[in-house]
Amino acid sequence: MGKLLSCILGPRLYLVHRGPGGGPGGSGDPAGSRGDPVWDPFYQPRALEKHTDSVLALASVLWSISYYTSPLAALYLYRKGLLTMTRMVQLSHYGATVLLLLGGVACLRGIGRWSNPQYVEFISVLEDAHRLGTPESKRKLGRFTFDFRSWPVDYRWDSHGAPWGGSRAVPLLRTPPPKLNLMETIKDLPGRLASRLLAHSLGRRLLFPGSVRLLQKALLPALLQGQARLIGQCGGRRVKLLACDGNEIDAAFVDRRGGGDPRGETLVICCEGNAGFYEVGCLSTPLEAGYSVLGWNHPGFGGSTGVPLPQSEADAVDVVLGFALNALGFEPQKIVLYGWSIGGFTATWAAMSYPALGGLVLDASFDDVLPLALKVLPRAWGDLVTRTVREHLNLNNADQLCRYPGPVLLVRRTRDEIITTTVPDDIASNRGNDLLLRLLRHRYPKIMAGEGEAAVKAWLEEATPTEDGGVSERWCRAELEAFAGDRNPPFPWQLGEHMTPEERQQMALYLAQKHLQNFEGTHCTPLPPHVFRLPWSL
Repeated sequence: MGKLLSCILGPRLYLVHRGPGGGPGGSGDPAGSRGDPVWDPFYQPRALEKHTDSVLALASVLWSISYYTSPLAALYLYRKGLLTMTRMVQLSHYGATVLLLLGGVACLRGIGRWSNPQYVEFISVLEDAHRLGTPESKRKLGRFTFDFRSWPVDYRWDSHGAPWGGSRAVPLLRTPPPKLNLMETIKDLPGRLASRLLAHSLGRRLLFPGSVRLLQKALLPALLQGQARLIGQCGGRRVKLLACDGNEIDAAFVDRRGGGDPRGETLVICCEGNAGFYEVGCLSTPLEAGYSVLGWNHPGFGGSTGVPLPQSEADAVDVVLGFALNALGFEPQKIVLYGWSIGGFTATWAAMSYPALGGLVLDASFDDVLPLALKVLPRAWGDLVTRTVREHLNLNNADQLCRYPGPVLLVRRTRDEIITTTVPDDIASNRGNDLLLRLLRHRYPKIMAGEGEAAVKAWLEEATPTEDGGVSERWCRAELEAFAGDRNPPFPWQLGEHMTPEERQQMALYLAQKHLQNFEGTHCTPLPPHVFRLPWSL
């Protein structure tokens, strides 16, 4: 009876990964590295489990639809005079009946699972992983893809203390609120409540549409195929990380160390876009390029719990870095952060918080989310949108980027239609330009004064920017090396004080070309593996 109860309460099983010859393989299994593993594309439930699962899945979709439409439904019922006590009692009775019926369906599903040896084997492995917690039990559990809520925690944010002078001392960058007296505080209360309501309702979902459960249900087949590829074909390992705010972060790691390719010794941590998941997102670019990769899903995405807000995003990437440094054993200089689109926020926060990391690549990212929010929302909401972003959704990538002293590469999409603020594909209004200018102004203020900044702006606004523009690379590099010498002076550098205007222009263009890579494509075009490269440094 104990096993039957476990089958009734157990998670939904999606995939069963198997190595060559049908034996265990995939996640961390040596057999998975000796050839191309094969896997059952999907777990095959028996008829009773299959039909009852369909009923429960339909109920879940209907619940999601009713959740998102509940404000409109409540307004309609109120206007029709149907929100009476008698009606509410009737609805509660109907609801109790539906819950009782669904409970019966769940019990029938459990009986169907109990009669399936494959599910019984899975539930035994899951119980062993929770009870024993040994590497061997985790390796066996890695053969299965199932509802991630039941996965045991692999790493906690406080497992090894603060790694490498850890980031817990680095808070989010916030603009201090103005000091108000009592009357001003009372007058300001409606605006404060309105901005909070906008941030936690429409604002968060517009900023992170991937957190909407209906979208995730529609993408489930693609996400499962991505899981099968990472674990079955690439020998990856899925892990659950517990962040300091209590959120559980769904992550996956593919280890390429010791394979003979020096690129495999570098770990690329991938920060996905606002509707991206590591199963089908930008992680495939460095993976196919030969690097070790660590991908993770935003809070509220895929198997990750919580909601995607700036603080929870920072806490999530913090535990991901702790896992990479402490559990996986990568040195900081062997870790490169790769952020695509809105993933630039967590990538720049992590770089700011862990300044010893080896590099930062920002692909199709922006300097500040406020201009983009003002572009898509009604102009009449301008003041409310500004306040909401600054107080609750402040993705200030440029401010964080300027606090990272390491190598940086910005990838600008020349036909980007998302992060432009005028017409689509207008390269002059691409917010990646502003991100580059902010970085160069901070690091090389003397070079970017006057003629230098004008030259960079003209280069950025060209429809097909050239990669040299008559710049003498040998002279520029010699000047930079002579200034740095045997030391590693912190930014900002005072290089350029004694240069002529023409020399400043040359140096500014040289630095711009080293920090920015143009890619002919739209915002969502996958970056080809051969285009991906690590940042330039002296």
